[in-house]
Amino acid sequence: MKNQTLTQTELVMRQEITGARRLSNYFWAAATLLGGIGFLLAGLSSYFHKNFLIVSDPSALQFLPQGIALLFYGIMGTLLSLYLWLTIKWEIGGGYNEFNKQTGKVTFFRWGFPGKNRRIDLKYPLEDVQSVRAEVREGLNPRRTLYLKIKPGREISLTRVGEPISLTDLENQGAELARFLEIPLEGL
Repeated sequence: MKNQTLTQTELVMRQEITGARRLSNYFWAAATLLGGIGFLLAGLSSYFHKNFLIVSDPSALQFLPQGIALLFYGIMGTLLSLYLWLTIKWEIGGGYNEFNKQTGKVTFFRWGFPGKNRRIDLKYPLEDVQSVRAEVREGLNPRRTLYLKIKPGREISLTRVGEPISLTDLENQGAELARFLEIPLEGL
């Protein structure tokens, strides 16, 4: 739950989840767009035998096979960049977790891709919440995740995918949530 804001009153705890609008996504979308446009212009330069790039002169390349490969990579890079920019615009994965003792509900809300099921809104009664479980897996691809165990045997991830949080933050967030909900903390 790194880069999330946490607001808590006596009866409501809300965790804001950052979705696709992360700095790393902006970087990769921009880098992919620049690379895709560069390859596209290089491929077009080889086809028209005109220099469309400032940095180098790819017009001397033969269109078959180098130019067509550059065009293909340029189109794919530009389309990938478009996909990344759209996920940022639509805030895919963003939302919140809300634990409300006033209404007796736990709410998990996330934004998905546009369409019929864009709004992912799960609500459970507080009585069905059994525990908070922490999963820590070290190694080449470390995984540190908090789960909320809900009857009958469901586990819902509370942390976002992509950036593992520190062990201290994981312990603190898990303990704070377990204390707020008055349920046990498992796995630490």
